[in-house]
Amino acid sequence: LETNEILGSGIVEKIGMKGSCLKHMRADGQKILLEGEVLEHQTAIEYILGVLTSKRHGALKSLEEIDAVGHRVVHGGEKFNKSVLITDEVIRKIEECIDIAPLHNPPNLSGIHAIEELLPSVPQVAVFDTAFHQTMPKVSYIYPLPYNLYNKYKIRRYGFHGTSHRYVAEQAAVKLGKPLSRCNLITCHLGNGCSVTAIQNGISIDTSMGFTPLEGLMMGTRSGDIDPYIVLYLMEKEDLAIDEVNSLLNKQSGLLGVSGISNDIRLIWDEANKGNDQAKLASEIFIYRLKKYIGSYLAVLGRVDAIVFTAGIGENDEIIREKSLADMENFGIIVDKNKNTELNRQEGEISTPESKVKVYIIPTNEELAIARDTKTIVENHRT
Repeated sequence: LETNEILGSGIVEKIGMKGSCLKHMRADGQKILLEGEVLEHQTAIEYILGVLTSKRHGALKSLEEIDAVGHRVVHGGEKFNKSVLITDEVIRKIEECIDIAPLHNPPNLSGIHAIEELLPSVPQVAVFDTAFHQTMPKVSYIYPLPYNLYNKYKIRRYGFHGTSHRYVAEQAAVKLGKPLSRCNLITCHLGNGCSVTAIQNGISIDTSMGFTPLEGLMMGTRSGDIDPYIVLYLMEKEDLAIDEVNSLLNKQSGLLGVSGISNDIRLIWDEANKGNDQAKLASEIFIYRLKKYIGSYLAVLGRVDAIVFTAGIGENDEIIREKSLADMENFGIIVDKNKNTELNRQEGEISTPESKVKVYIIPTNEELAIARDTKTIVENHRT
């Protein structure tokens, strides 16, 4: 971590499905694809450890070189406001959050248990996607539902992408040349999943994702904000079951649903440029909704030092960045169109010298953030 050198990176895809495979990239940039039957997470992690220590593709001489393992855990509920060393008690509390994260926490736990089995003496750290947002005040996170539903089921705004928002906020503070605790920021994590966070004096005070990652901005396949009665209306009119509505809102909506083409903004731009009206509309709705959230957080924060764009769309789409901040001179925001184009896919400032609010592209690095937290927590525990 002293040099931030990446020794190897990769992913196992389609665990428990046909066509499962391991994708691995070595430190020299060579990409390796290994196909094979991977039925569950322990097998996947055995596969990963085997590749990492292999003479042909590996980055390690042996498993003894692994000092700690960091896990991205999607949901920590109200139980965790920071990364923690994994203990039996921590595992129990992660299990208690399964009800509010049924798709994510079980595989996260499978990974933890697999490392326990395969590397029993190696400490593990949980880095929670929700932790950064646990600083939100009640006025931000309580929904206007009967309050007993919060007491009974903990229905509230949790927010996600927290590790990414925290990382780019820390990097923005460095660029601004002042402590994060004195920075007011709007961070825009725009990928297939999208969220915007209002950061006041270095802490999250509001974020667009809510009880689940479905709320907020229009996304690749997620609807984002809609009138909740639409769900009841569609269930009646289309005779939809709960799982069908869930699929419609999470997998068939957003950019894909409106465009009818893809959840990939690049393909949508291609079709919009050819005159496809639905593709054009999808891109316009995405920009409009992003602009509304940025505007609302300008009002909430009052003073904003910088707006940050990150993740796949945020880092790589100059049109989204430019149009979402267009005509905001009265708020002190002026994007330099030349810089915005020249710095596409790179880190840097894209606002003009006259802009009172700085605008940055900052590539996110959740893996580095997880590694740093893991190193710090394990070292502190040992001392």
